Amino acid sequence: MQALKSRFNYLFRSTRGLALVAISVVALITAVWGTLSGPMVEWGVRDITVNLLGMKMVQADREGRIIMLYHTIAMTVVAIEVYFMTEILPMKRYEQVLINATITVGYLTAVIFGLFFGYFGQNFAFHGLFLVGQSLVFFSGILLAAALWPWRKEYRLAPDSPYAHTKSGVDLLRAAFFTMAVATLVSAMWGAVTGSFWANGHETFLGEDLIRMPHKSLLQKAIIGHLHIMVTLVAVGITLIVGKWLDFKGKLQQWAMYLMIFGTIVTTFGALSVVWLEWAHTTIYVGSTFIMLSALLYVIYSWDKLIKDRIAEQGIAKPNFFQKLAALVHDPLKFGSGWQMVFM
Repeated sequence: MQALKSRFNYLFRSTRGLALVAISVVALITAVWGTLSGPMVEWGVRDITVNLLGMKMVQADREGRIIMLYHTIAMTVVAIEVYFMTEILPMKRYEQVLINATITVGYLTAVIFGLFFGYFGQNFAFHGLFLVGQSLVFFSGILLAAALWPWRKEYRLAPDSPYAHTKSGVDLLRAAFFTMAVATLVSAMWGAVTGSFWANGHETFLGEDLIRMPHKSLLQKAIIGHLHIMVTLVAVGITLIVGKWLDFKGKLQQWAMYLMIFGTIVTTFGALSVVWLEWAHTTIYVGSTFIMLSALLYVIYSWDKLIKDRIAEQGIAKPNFFQKLAALVHDPLKFGSGWQMVFM
């Protein structure tokens, strides 16, 4: 009994445990639902999965099923980011517990009942619970934004702090996280508003269905904007998290945080304004450029740090090119956090 209690406490009361559960959920969904498309259909694996699990796959419902599927995955990924944020950013203990508990109950409720509704018969009580789960995830975002408020005096940095801050001591990393959180809430509301028109003048569709359509309705444009900005904001969150992980600081961080905050605001405005403005994509390009420049500064800092730290650890006075290269890739995980940005 004590062993079960200890395991439960680890999985649902520690940051690593919560992240492990969420990653496992994504892995399980990917492993099972990944057999329903692609070459798995031609190989007959899809039929085995459907029959084994008793799924009810009506072709007319395909778009709706897929939309519920990737919403469940997206909310789980957001939950993982939130766990990391509440761990690495200073906040009161009760705020961390409340935020983590709310989003955990929210995403698990949305995942379980969303997938049951989409793939195992359309019981609309399950759909209602799916919406309850989404609402809890949204509410946890409000709690997170309140906890991240960067102008609190207790979170101000000293004038001589090596970490990015304003003249008044406002932590720019915290401000960047706050900006990302608020933009995510606004973008989620944008998706919810368009979702309210389902079966009321709006037909279900997938993003790829609209690529070759020159003319799109306002609702279709709104959902395209929602799709793009949510993916972007998840990427912004990951960039900020790995920056904190690798102790990003100094002048490069100072510039990077200003670029990231400005780019996040501009890109969010551009993505949501595609409904009305013909030049909205130009705004998105401008904002995205600032975000990518911020990520580039992180890559420069992190790779330089990896090389210097490893060379110092080895005690090499004058390293050659190959020794520096070996030092750079010595820790694949830390090197990869920058490489994936360069590759993308």
